[in-house]
Amino acid sequence: MRIAIGIYLLVHGICHFVGFVVPWKILAMKDEPYKTTLVAGSIDVGDVGIRIVGLLWLIAGVAFLAAALGVFTSWPWWRTATLWFAMASLVLCVLGLPGAKIGILANALILAYLLGARFGWLPAVG
Repeated sequence: MRIAIGIYLLVHGICHFVGFVVPWKILAMKDEPYKTTLVAGSIDVGDVGIRIVGLLWLIAGVAFLAAALGVFTSWPWWRTATLWFAMASLVLCVLGLPGAKIGILANALILAYLLGARFGWLPAVG
């Protein structure tokens, strides 16, 4: 179970890097084009604003990589940190709609696992 959770967090973290490389024009993607708007085009933040949001995606990606490392090495802080990371990521995904809609599900699964493990409904990983 530990390996599965760690891999899930690792992959989730890597997926966040799309939110960085596209706004910073490091990589052009057909499925995720460069844009300066948030929340399905309703808020235009401009080039600088979208780069700032891109930095937030980068930070979130690194945070999930750290959480994965925490799972793999049994660091006691990983659950609490991952809870905060998932909530922040959920906000980023809402801002990134519609392109980040799968991230909402990915974060919901993380939060559901953490809640289920906390209350004994699912096996807890140390």
